[in-house]
Amino acid sequence: MTARRAAGNARSGPRRPHVLCNLRDIEDGQGKGFALGDGPARLEIFVLRAGERVYGYHNVCPHQGTPLDWVPDRFVSAETGLILCATHGAMFRVSDGYCVAGPCAGRALRSVPVSVDAAGLVVLDAG
Repeated sequence: MTARRAAGNARSGPRRPHVLCNLRDIEDGQGKGFALGDGPARLEIFVLRAGERVYGYHNVCPHQGTPLDWVPDRFVSAETGLILCATHGAMFRVSDGYCVAGPCAGRALRSVPVSVDAAGLVVLDAG
């Protein structure tokens, strides 16, 4: 399914959220990556869990444009609890994606609107 189709069509009525996974599929304090769409429209994102809250970001370091995870679904440093770029070691806060250390200090990850619905599903919010 493409990101465009996942977001819905404005002419067909209200946009519906796209389900990514169940909250319990993401270990607390960790993340999970997702690929939406394919070809040139493919969008790589990841979702981090902090208790019952989730935070979504594009899986792109603002320094060089490389993916952040060093192995699939490994976004958070066990030592610091911060998002860690595998390429250059930049570190970002989970709560807002702000880079606190590394070559892109002062910049931030691009956020993706995600939430947990009443059924405990992590959804990409329509926007």
